[in-house]
Amino acid sequence: MKELDPRQVAEFLVDAEEVEAIRHGEWSTASGFRRGDRQYVVRFSTTDDDFLKDQRAFQYASAELPTPRIVDMGQAFGGFYAISERAYGGFLEARDEQSMRRVLPSLLATLDAVRQVDVSDTSGFGLWTGRSGDAPHPTWQSALLAIPPAGDRIQGWRERLSQAPNSHRVFEAGYRRLRELVDVCPNERHLVHSDLLYFNVLVEGDRVSAVLDWGSSLYGDFLWDLAWLTLWQPWYTTWSAIDIRSVALRHFAERRLDVSNFDKRMRCYELAIGLDGMAYQAFASHWDNLAWTTRRVAGLLGS
Repeated sequence: MKELDPRQVAEFLVDAEEVEAIRHGEWSTASGFRRGDRQYVVRFSTTDDDFLKDQRAFQYASAELPTPRIVDMGQAFGGFYAISERAYGGFLEARDEQSMRRVLPSLLATLDAVRQVDVSDTSGFGLWTGRSGDAPHPTWQSALLAIPPAGDRIQGWRERLSQAPNSHRVFEAGYRRLRELVDVCPNERHLVHSDLLYFNVLVEGDRVSAVLDWGSSLYGDFLWDLAWLTLWQPWYTTWSAIDIRSVALRHFAERRLDVSNFDKRMRCYELAIGLDGMAYQAFASHWDNLAWTTRRVAGLLGS
């Protein structure tokens, strides 16, 4: 959706004060504002599905899984809007090495809370919809092979990817390797956030203060969220000395979680996440980012 200026947002909200644009979000535009002594965020999008997923995710909120409450939803500017209570904290990506090390225990506890959510009243694997809570795939393996998961949103990505021949070759090789790995992945069904970076986790002190934007959320193996962190970790150069995998493995051992075939599962999910990133980056013409992700995926194939 096109960017809205604060004046347009203020006119729409009528009684809002201190309206300010928030410069993050691929599928929506956002602004912060105040009503009386309460702070809120309003988002506008061409689709309401992400907002409905956020609304459903609030049902799972807890001390370990803080998620803002949506207080209003509706139609606006030819699309949809959602108003939520404003959460505060610094972005996870802004953490330097030492502060990231300190926040990892809280982040892993948050992922425990996500994993433990009861999703038995829904069905399917893969990207679920906000209206029904259900996902379309009969198995986790079939969901993994549906790259990109949100293909209907990024139509034309394959044609654009072909404009970068090296990226296209790496994508095809990566997908072949993905097909070889999926059978080792357990057909387990957990809630998965699937977008822990890109300004979606807020931190105060050494604790997660909010988990935002459930629009990419899946049902599948809980290790997917860990692979999201490790796949993109080299992008955040200040984290280069942190062995996130080893920290997570100790965490899992303490909780006696079965992570059989850990390395192969992680490689499978890192590949799938990387391929999904390449598809989106080609669609959005983010060519520099595509070049980086191409190198990252190629490195996974060569190691």
